[in-house]
Amino acid sequence: MPIKVFLVEDMKRLQEVIEDLLEMLGDFELVGSATTEAEANLWLEEHPGEWDLAIIDLVLEQGTGMGVIAHTRPRPPHAKVIVFSDYVTPGIHKHCLSLGADAAIPKADFSSFMQFCSGLAVA
Repeated sequence: MPIKVFLVEDMKRLQEVIEDLLEMLGDFELVGSATTEAEANLWLEEHPGEWDLAIIDLVLEQGTGMGVIAHTRPRPPHAKVIVFSDYVTPGIHKHCLSLGADAAIPKADFSSFMQFCSGLAVA
């Protein structure tokens, strides 16, 4: 069973890179994507329980990923939320976790991102 991914990222090139990374890991399927907070929240409302992993950037075309993180609740226990953003500092990391994210990783740390996703694929 593939891990169903919802991607919230406004940079087209980075969307493609993330999709390629997930394809390299195998067993991931992109089921939805959004570039703004409003689009992401609408998608989440219209597709409850239809995703296993949400990958969320914090700075979007319109709005922020913080509002999207909060909108992922409630979710099934197996569903995970990862913030993948250039703006992850210790304080932002703590805030993202308090909003319900399972991890917050800087975009410069592709290794940790891949490790997190790989862990889901074997779980």
